[in-house]
Amino acid sequence: MYEEQIRERIVKLRLKKNVSQREMSLALGQNDSYINRIENGKALPSMQVFLYICEYFHVTPKEFFDMENADPERLRPIIENMKRLDGPALAAMDTLAKELAGKQS
Repeated sequence: MYEEQIRERIVKLRLKKNVSQREMSLALGQNDSYINRIENGKALPSMQVFLYICEYFHVTPKEFFDMENADPERLRPIIENMKRLDGPALAAMDTLAKELAGKQS
């Protein structure tokens, strides 16, 4: 189960970044088919390479496994800003977020 989630997440983040499997493999210092092998279920990254993958996507390991977060790099600063809001401002942001999410459904 987790193996499949890792593969799917790499695919989604890689496509969002608009890079090829080969490009990403080489950027990570691996052979040119490394990411292809991971995405096709023939390999899994070591812990060290997994951490490099997180750095490559500018996400934390926690964000990597948050499958509901489609754009962790963009969402992180928004969350950090919201942490500084007081109660009324946070309630207003909650209302706005619900309204915007409803318009996308």
